[in-house]
Amino acid sequence: MFDQLDTALSNLLNDTAMHAVLPELLNAEISFLTPDKDFAPDKDTVSLFLYETKENRELRNAPPLTQTINGMGQRRRQPLRVDCAYMVTTWSKKRSIDKVTAEHQLLGQAYNWLSRFPVLPLSFFKNSARPGQLYDPPTLVAQMDGAKSAGEFWHALSIAPRPYFNLMVTLTMDLDQGFDDSLVTTISGRYRADDPASMEERLIVSGTARDRHGNALADAWVRLEPTGETAVTNGLGQFVFSRATRGAGYTLRARSQGLIDAQRLNVEVPSPSGEYDIHFT
Repeated sequence: MFDQLDTALSNLLNDTAMHAVLPELLNAEISFLTPDKDFAPDKDTVSLFLYETKENRELRNAPPLTQTINGMGQRRRQPLRVDCAYMVTTWSKKRSIDKVTAEHQLLGQAYNWLSRFPVLPLSFFKNSARPGQLYDPPTLVAQMDGAKSAGEFWHALSIAPRPYFNLMVTLTMDLDQGFDDSLVTTISGRYRADDPASMEERLIVSGTARDRHGNALADAWVRLEPTGETAVTNGLGQFVFSRATRGAGYTLRARSQGLIDAQRLNVEVPSPSGEYDIHFT
């Protein structure tokens, strides 16, 4: 996964769209080697050193995903969101003052170009696989991490401190872990007074509203027609109809802000598969 991110960043920094405004950057080499005392590029180079990866807990979505396969519920762990931190430096083959000027110019152009992309378009991954990448990975440029000492970093590499900026890219890591589980989405109850003829059946059915990527949608409006019973999904995207009645040919309709209304036709209650999810496209 990290090697595929390197490929995407290399493609981004070699994009010919920058030719007219940032020619020095377009002509520079892109390196992902460790810029230590033995680092000696043959030409002007932009170095992206991946110095840290860590889980982004703010973007974590802890509840497992649930899907129905052959009438059984399969629950899968949510993908991890992983922050990949690069230290971006530039190197020139020129000497003395010209060398410093060239490196600063190249660093400024790299800063300029990377700052134009609040997300890393998946198109830059090109033919490389993108397991679990449901979204264009978000990026942050030059967001300093006050908990780390740059001086200690340069000392560990045994070189003099250099001007740099940080690049953070957040990837999605598919854990590809699932386990089968019985899926309980229908509860049936029968109620009667003293007269057996007054027995009444009540069904409680539940499902999940999901977007086109399979992510649960909170605060979506869902209606079961023609009963007219409505529900609003909770924070996990789940909705519940507490007074459903046995039958076939029902329609589920759903609405969520910013999305085209969704519908699911020919719903049977209770469902033979035990599944009542509705998906937006």
